[in-house]
Formats: sequence, C-alpha cells, structure tokens
Amino acid sequence: MNHEDLCARYQGNIHLAAEWLESRGLNLDAAAVFRLGVVDDDSPESAPYRGRLAIPYLTRAGVVDIRFRTLHSAGVKYLSHPGARGHVFNVAALWRQTSTVGICEGELDAVVMDLYGGVPCVGIPGAQLWKRHYKALFSDFDRVLVFGDGDEAGREFTQKIASSMDNAFGVPLPDGMDVSDVYATAGVDALRRLVR
Repeated sequence: MNHEDLCARYQGNIHLAAEWLESRGLNLDAAAVFRLGVVDDDSPESAPYRGRLAIPYLTRAGVVDIRFRTLHSAGVKYLSHPGARGHVFNVAALWRQTSTVGICEGELDAVVMDLYGGVPCVGIPGAQLWKRHYKALFSDFDRVLVFGDGDEAGREFTQKIASSMDNAFGVPLPDGMDVSDVYATAGVDALRRLVR
C-alpha cells in the first residue's frame, strides 16, 4: 500500500488523538489541515506504528513519507518507515507569497507556528537531518526564522541552520520549552512575540 492510501486510512482515525491534540493546543480542524491521523490497525505495514500519531509529509505530488509519534510518554518518541529518507515537512509553507518563513525543530512545532504564529513554517526533525542543499529552498525569503527547542540539541539545531544562510536568524526559546509548549502554556500572543 502506498503512502497516500495509508495517510487516508490513518486520517480517518484522528478522533482517537483528540484529547492528546487538545493538550498540545490543537484541535481536529487543525489536524485536518495537515492530514494528521492515528494508526489503528494491525496490517503488516501498520502494525509497528499502531496507536501512534501519523504525520504525513505532503507535497504537490502527494504524500512522500509518514512519520509516527507516540501519544504516550513511554517508548521511542518518533518512528519512521525502514529506509525512509529525510524530507522537509510542510513544503507548502514555501509556496506562499511572504518575505518571512520559519523553520522549526520538528513537525508539530511547524504545525503550531504555521497555524497560530503568523509565519509559514516548515519542520526539520533534528539538526542531523538538515541537508546543505536545503538552504536553496529559502534563498528567496528576506528572513528565515529558526525555532529550535530550548535545550542543548535545540540550540545546536538553531545554530547549525541559522549559520548556513545569510538571511536566517535564530529565535531563542525559553529553557526546556519548544514552540508547542509556548503556545500551549502562554497562547498566541506569546508565540507571535517570538516572531517579532
């Protein structure tokens, strides 16, 4: 089964994550924009990810990959299909007519910033998955805001990406917090202050 079919199947189960999404400041309408879903079957291609949030990587050509996030505190936080290559999450943000774009450390932070922060935003799942050729995607923007998590890995992410482009600027986040935490605890105004 291809990624598009799997995405459609998982998307039909998103109600199973409604409470978890709510805890992150998201609702089912927000999840629908990004076609988020939940794996709820034991087919061979789905069984390893059962009970996880499905995060599809959408492009104009369709779904090119799906990553899976645990909805619980136990276990590995994120899983990918075997042999999956890294991609930029939410490339649609790059198609908008704007002078500023954001890069978040992770897909869900990109969802939150894109929907509520007032900045079209892509996600890169960690500094190690940033590829040098990605910087070409951002060359037409006046400002590229980089939102790494407020921890050592997040500061490395911000430094690595911001230093790779002349038009990029790191945005410091409070210690121990990511974009989603800022939004969930302090709201839209706090998120937009990060952008300013």
